[in-house]
Amino acid sequence: MKKIIIKYIANTITDQELETLRLWLKKENNQETFDEYIKASYDIDTVMNKPDLDTAYKKIRHSIDTEKKSKFRILPVWSRYAAAAVIVFMFSYVYVFYNKEQPVEVLNSFVTVVESGVDKATLTLDDGSNIILEAGTVYNNKTVASNGEEIIYKKEQETIINLEDKVEANKTESKIAYNYLTTPRGGEFQITLADGTQVWLNSETKLKYPTVFKKGESRQIELVYGEAYFDVSSSKNHHGATFKVISNLQEVEVFGTEFNIKAYKDEASVYTTLAEGKVAVSNFAFKENLKVGQQSVIDKSTGKINVKTVNIYNETAWRLGAFSFKNKTLKEIMKVLSRWYDIDIVFENKELETIKFNGVLNKKMTLEETLNSIKRSSNLNYLVNDTKIILK
Repeated sequence: MKKIIIKYIANTITDQELETLRLWLKKENNQETFDEYIKASYDIDTVMNKPDLDTAYKKIRHSIDTEKKSKFRILPVWSRYAAAAVIVFMFSYVYVFYNKEQPVEVLNSFVTVVESGVDKATLTLDDGSNIILEAGTVYNNKTVASNGEEIIYKKEQETIINLEDKVEANKTESKIAYNYLTTPRGGEFQITLADGTQVWLNSETKLKYPTVFKKGESRQIELVYGEAYFDVSSSKNHHGATFKVISNLQEVEVFGTEFNIKAYKDEASVYTTLAEGKVAVSNFAFKENLKVGQQSVIDKSTGKINVKTVNIYNETAWRLGAFSFKNKTLKEIMKVLSRWYDIDIVFENKELETIKFNGVLNKKMTLEETLNSIKRSSNLNYLVNDTKIILK
């Protein structure tokens, strides 16, 4: 239910999930659960003075009971009690930023609409050939199928026991084929591996994996770069075989769980956040076991591992159709937006880089809508120059 509540807040809930939430809220004892989760996840007490959670609860109940079912819609009034006063359309300052006179030539408008990212990726087969995956395209071969929104590998087959086929089977097993799935800037994609593990790839991400996993051996894949969320098929379903994710500077050993790894090439650190279960993070010199809600941070320059407690939603909201920023600098936010909208963002005014914000943005908004939502609570202005946005 937490995931469904998050998707409702992020404005990405499906009709079926909306009905599930409506029925769940009919039970009186769920009101307290709902209130406590909203308060814990979005720090309401630090955003507003004496928030009226009872009123907020009644508003969401009324909204769900009366609204026409629709996947994307304007959030109801109750959302102002969540992350940052108005959860999607407004940001709140963490620092005070002093206004300066703005240049008159700044237009703050786009000649053409810069749409949000979409489902798209490139599948690279073992022979080096590339297959473009995107909405409206269908691809199938003997091991994999894609409908343009996700790619699914066929489940592992039982070992052939026929004596005549045994030698050929051993030859095949010794030559495991590896594929790559790569999302560009402005793209994301979902994949189901041969063992049933699900992986969501964020923008500008590359994943290497076998088309099948050898029985009795650890299931190993590689996050070459980028960010991905993993929902790993339990080792109990694979004769105890563990699951490992290799990425820049680290190895994550998994025992059937959900976690997020962010390992972008232009980031100074590698981040691993545990959402469910347990994982062990190692950089081959040190090893840390993470608990749910903890994040390991490996500094690329020193190799040192630090572990801290984080808000899981803030770190994984991108998978659920939203960006959640808690105490993030404008520079960090713009790095995320540049990947998602496939556009370069330049700070002409360097003082803007260190301003910090709290807020949640729907990933389906256009770039202009996103920038304007930030601009309304700051003195941010921007100039559009072809594929570059200059922040003034």
